[in-house]
Amino acid sequence: MNSPLPQSEFALNQAGQLLLIAGPCVLETRDLAFQIAEGLCDIAQRHPIQLVFKASYDKANRTSIHSYRGLGLEEGLKLLEAVRNEFGVPVTTDVHESYQAAPVGEVCDILQIPAFLARQTDLLVAAAETGKAVNVKKGQFMAPWDMKHVVEKLKEAGAKQIVLTERGTFFGYGRLVNDMRALIEMRSLGVPVVFDATHSVQEPGGLGSQTGGNRAMVAPLAKAAAAVGIDGLFLETHPNPDQSPSDGPNMVPLAELESLIDRVLAVRAAAQG
Repeated sequence: MNSPLPQSEFALNQAGQLLLIAGPCVLETRDLAFQIAEGLCDIAQRHPIQLVFKASYDKANRTSIHSYRGLGLEEGLKLLEAVRNEFGVPVTTDVHESYQAAPVGEVCDILQIPAFLARQTDLLVAAAETGKAVNVKKGQFMAPWDMKHVVEKLKEAGAKQIVLTERGTFFGYGRLVNDMRALIEMRSLGVPVVFDATHSVQEPGGLGSQTGGNRAMVAPLAKAAAAVGIDGLFLETHPNPDQSPSDGPNMVPLAELESLIDRVLAVRAAAQG
């Protein structure tokens, strides 16, 4: 077993490497979380990326009240801590309410703010006050330049490491589109920018009581974002996405992830060169 990462060790993009935030949509079992974390760590060892393991302990914004939400705060954080300790990899998860920020900050290296909550001032302040990095997903209803107010709130509350993530914009009912100019707009705010390739292909409510999606579009969008310029890539992955209780239609099969990373890195290197 690897030793736990010291709390002060994590820093964003120290060597200009691509930040890869990846993992299952929601925590299911210890065995599955470890299987995915092991696969991601193997990929990270072979590529110039900075890996952060992501999984949700609670999906508070599921379409249906009957949908699986996760393990809950206490059990979920225990499992995330176990992943962090076992594999020596930074971890992140999303917080939905202000009271969750402090306990999440004791375990996670990055606190993630869901897109629907990007304007929630109290939640942003609580996340910043943990002293951890904060990753805010741009609301699907927000203009990219309006994220300057999110950055200001976090800085005023003491956040030192801030990340903004693009995950698509509402285009009518049940569809998201990506305006790649948003990556440039948000980067101009002086913070790293991540592209969420899997949530960008969501079709909200597309399956009636569940969100649908089209994972075939993940690779084209990820490569396009890399060509425009990104500091990080967010991807959800699962050994068998169609068996996942959440966001299966959007997730990249774990066995196919390395090939996608190869292509994204190649595009990113060409764009930078």
